[in-house]
This record gives sequence, C-alpha cells and structure tokens, in this order.
Amino acid sequence: MPLYLALLCVGALIGVGVASIRYKDRADVTRLVYGLTGGLCAAIFLAVIVPRGAHVLQTTLPLGLPWIGMRFRIDALSAFFLAVVNLGGAAASVYAIGYGAHEKSPMRVLPFFPAFIAGMNGVVMADDAFTFLVAWEFMSLSSWALVISHHDHAENRAAAYIYLLMASFGTFCLLMAFGVLGGATGAYDFDTIRGIPKDAWKSGLVLALVILGAGSKAGLVPLHIWLPLAHPAAPSHVSALMSGVMTKVAIYGFIRMAFDLLGPPAFWWSIHPLVFGAASALIGVLFATVQSDLKKLLAYSTIENVGIIFVALGLALAFKANGQALPAALAFTAALFHVFNHALFKSTLFFGAGAVLGATGEKNIEKLGGLIRSMPKTAFVFLGGCMAIAALPPLNGFVSEWLVFQAILLSPSLPQWILKLLTPAVGVTLALSAALGAGAYVRAFGVVFLGRPRSGAAEQAQETDQWSLRAMFALIALCLLAGITPSFMIDTISPAAAEYVGGRMPAQSQIGWFTIAPIAESRSSYNGLLVFAFIGLSAFAMAQTIKKFFPRSLRRAPPWDCGYVDPTPASQYTASSFAQPVRRALGAVAFSVREKLDMPLPGETRAAHFSVEIGDRFINYLYEPLTKAVLFCAGRLNVVNFLSIQEYIALVFAALVFLLILVAL
Repeated sequence: MPLYLALLCVGALIGVGVASIRYKDRADVTRLVYGLTGGLCAAIFLAVIVPRGAHVLQTTLPLGLPWIGMRFRIDALSAFFLAVVNLGGAAASVYAIGYGAHEKSPMRVLPFFPAFIAGMNGVVMADDAFTFLVAWEFMSLSSWALVISHHDHAENRAAAYIYLLMASFGTFCLLMAFGVLGGATGAYDFDTIRGIPKDAWKSGLVLALVILGAGSKAGLVPLHIWLPLAHPAAPSHVSALMSGVMTKVAIYGFIRMAFDLLGPPAFWWSIHPLVFGAASALIGVLFATVQSDLKKLLAYSTIENVGIIFVALGLALAFKANGQALPAALAFTAALFHVFNHALFKSTLFFGAGAVLGATGEKNIEKLGGLIRSMPKTAFVFLGGCMAIAALPPLNGFVSEWLVFQAILLSPSLPQWILKLLTPAVGVTLALSAALGAGAYVRAFGVVFLGRPRSGAAEQAQETDQWSLRAMFALIALCLLAGITPSFMIDTISPAAAEYVGGRMPAQSQIGWFTIAPIAESRSSYNGLLVFAFIGLSAFAMAQTIKKFFPRSLRRAPPWDCGYVDPTPASQYTASSFAQPVRRALGAVAFSVREKLDMPLPGETRAAHFSVEIGDRFINYLYEPLTKAVLFCAGRLNVVNFLSIQEYIALVFAALVFLLILVAL
C-alpha cells in the first residue's frame, strides 16, 4: 500500500499541474494548486516514514514500453530520499501560497511546479533504466520551464539555455552508463543489472559516466556552471527545491549506481568523489564569499555542501572496498544526514532570500541593510539558517559535518597509501571550507539585515506574509530538532547503511540523554541537547548578571565614527570590502579578479569609482574553448548539407562498413 499510495500521489501531482491550465481563470487557482501539491507531498512523506512490514516494496505498472511496463521500488534508501523530496516539496508549497500570490505570470509556474516534484519522486522510485531516465528527463524539463518562467530578462533566458545544455549532457552520460551496465544482454531492469558480472574497465567507465551525469545535476565542480545562473533566475520557492532537493536526487542517482548496481567497489572508486568533492567544497565557498547577489551566494554554497556529501560518499566507498563496515557506515550515515540537513537549511535560506526580494525588489546585498528592524521575523529565521549552514552547534549542520570529520579521522586504517595521503588533504580542505563558509554567512546576514538601509527600497521594506513565515519557522524548528536529537536521524538512516555498505553505526537510541557516539563513547561523542541547554543557561545567567550589577536604563548613542562625521549609509562596511581580504588572498585559486579604480585628478569634483569583475576560470579555460571547438567543427561539417545524392549514398555506405568493422572487432 505505501508504494501504491506514493505512485497514486505522483499521478495526482501531474494531474494538478494539468488541471491548473484548465482552471487558470479562477481567482484562487494559485492557492489551490500549491495547497493540493503540499497535501500530496505530505501524503507521500507519511506513507514512506510509517514502518512497513516488507523491507522492499516492488511493483510493475502497464505503462511505458509495450509488454514490459515500468518498474517501481521502495527500499530503505529510496524511502529516505522520498522523505527528503516530499518534505522539501511540502514546505515549498506552503511558502508559495503566500509568495506565489505576487507572481506576475502564475501560469508560467503553476503547471510545472507539481510536475517537477512528481519527476523527482519518479526518479527515486524507479526500478529500471527506462523509468529512471524518463523520470530524470521529466524532472529536468519541468525544472527548465520553471527557470525560464521569468523569460522577459535576457540573463534568465541565457541561464535556462545553459541549464538545458548541462541537463541534456547529464542525461546522455547516464544513458551511456546504463548501456554499458546492460551489456550485450540489453538488460535494463535493476534486478538483472545487479546480477551481471562487471569487468574492471566497464566499472571504471560507468563510474566516470555516473560522476559526469549525476555530478552535472548535483553541481560538482567543474560541472557547476549552470547552478549559480539558474537559481537566481527561478522563483524563490523553485530555487529552494532545485538547490535543497533536486541536487539530492542527483546524489541519490550516484548512490544507486555506485553502491548498488555496480556491485562490490574497488578502492580506487573513492578517489574521484573525494577529489571532486573537496574541489567543489573549496571553490564553492570561495565564490560564495565574494558574491553580491544573495541568491547566487546561496547557489554557490550549495556547491560547497554537495562537495561535502561527495567526500563522505567517497570515504564510504573506500572503507567498504576494504571491508571496514563500521567506518563505512559512519561515512555513509554522515552523507545521508547532511543530505537531509542541507535540504532543511538551504530551503530556509532561499525562502528568506525570497522574502527579502519580495519586500525590497533587490537581490544585490550592497543595496540592502537594516532589514532586521522592518523584517524581524525573517531576520531571525535567516540568522538561524546561517548558523545551521555554518555548522554552529546546536543546530543540525554541525552534527553531520562533525560525523564527516570523524570518518576522516578513521582514514589511517585504510591500507592504500594513496588514500592515506589523499584523505588528510581532503580533511584540511573541508576544514578551510568550513571556516570560509562561516565568514561568508556572517557577511550575508550582516550586510542584509544589520546596519542602516543602503537604498530607499530597504528603508520601505515590510515583513513578509504569514504563509511564508510559517514555512520558514517550521524548517528552522526542524533544524534545531535534528541538531539536539540527532540520534533519531542516525538510527533512521542505519537500515540504508546496513543494506548498501554492509554495516551500521551503534544504535544511538540506547545511549542516554540523546548523546551520539559514532564508534564508541570512549572515543568521541556529542550531545546537542546539553550544548543547547548550556547556551540557553549561559545567556540567561549573563542577562541576569547585567540586570543586577548594571541596572541603569538603556541609553542610545551614535556609534563611533572613527573621527569622521558622516551620517550617510555609504560609510558603512560593504559586502565587497568584507570579502576583499579573502578575494585577494585566495581568489586566484577559484576565479579571476580584475579591480578597476577611477580616481579623479586634483581639482576635479567628480566622485571616485571602484569596481570588481570576477570571472570563473572554468568558463574561461574549459567551456569557452570547448564551445569554440564545437562551433569550428560544426562550421566544417556544414558542407555535408550540400552534397549530391551520390555523395550521400557513398557516405552512408562508408558509415555502414565502419560500424560493421567496429562490431566485428
């Protein structure tokens, strides 16, 4: 029944999108579509978290290929990702009831929003290559339609075009991966693929194709270029789904292939996710540190967190290949826990960015400031999201990143020297990324919400609607709950770890006071509840001390102005000046920087002008040359359009002979 209920709700989601076109003239169509979508997501969420009698649920529907059908399956791993997808979908739907009411062209969003969620659910439940790829393409095309919904801006059209190219490239790589897995038998259902013996070279080829296919959708460096373009272009609730949920569906695809369909791993499989994950974490956070567009800043931080997840998955592959079940379970659990945590706090932050955008019309943080006075509730939630994503205890981001570092500390037990040397370097990279990330989120919150307003739009901002606030407060409450009681999440993930890496962490529910111990209490442990209580009691004691010994009434005075009396907001510390030390010290690692300073000559009364241009080295040195090469080849091949009929026949004959020789070899 849970599987049939989930499939029924997926079909209903598609039906809601189609019905929105039929009833587009209704005044309440926006509220109805988002309300029904949220209800269906909640139904799927409840269906998969309720304990089931059968460990694995499977069925085949008479759809798709004739006489074959489409296979669907729910196991421990897919149930976890279904919960993540539909929790994020329900929160985005509640948020959109208020946020979507201000959409200028709602019919460019409403039909595709529930279809997007249906596509993500279909990918997670697919049990054969055909169903997986159809759902993957459905997810990609519906999300592309949402990205281009605000098509009146040229940059949005360009972002949608690049996203469509990268999505097509990813699907092509996954199609080739399934083709290699199926082999000469042409098998496409996952049960048959699991039983096919895999040669070493085939496994390596499939792993490379999966990293390209799933990594392009997840945002792994250097396949990340679409992500900071598409997220700012889409509506904020769609950005939250793409960043917080869709990237996790891509991670699910990687796990399904690497930990399940490919069979027992070799140790060298772990090198690719470790290297690409560490590079993504560092480069993503460096770009986030220097961004002035709030939504683009959050998009780059998604690249960082995806990198952290891939590092944990790489460690899980390394430990599993060497038969170390407990460390593998620790790394795998840390990866899935961070999948869940990132879906929560990244959705919260995108909701907060949408509230700021709706109140001010500005995404440029240089033109914001002082919003904590006019939008105190949004500021509180956004601060909580920044603390969670910066991995500050007692919120949930700290727990999953702490588990990742605990897994890294176990890497000396790996027998291969390349892993002994590589894993500590990856750990140092993650530590640097964590420190830079904390600075990036302090910068984001401080420039947007503190200080004085830097524009008229910021001065006139008002608090967002109640529906949006409810969604944001619900998610930040879950961030706190997962941070102070992480043992429940760890025990929930353990069945998936036992199935896919052959081990599980010790049962955390048996340890008192919500303490978690990854290996054993004698080695390392953490108690989020005690940390939360200590912070609360310390703050209360400090407040009482100040009240008792300094009972004078509150006094207000202007802040110290360094001896310069300048009442304008322009004298405040800006986002660019905050990021300047990092930009100059570490910027050359990730991006190219060009600073332009136009100083007036002596006697001139015009103002000085300073600007910074930041370029992506991967675009400059990888994608631009690749684009030029494709255009060059296309220009040379254009002569094929003007051949005679005899030349066409000769060309087809030559191609046939070549393919026959290739098959014979």
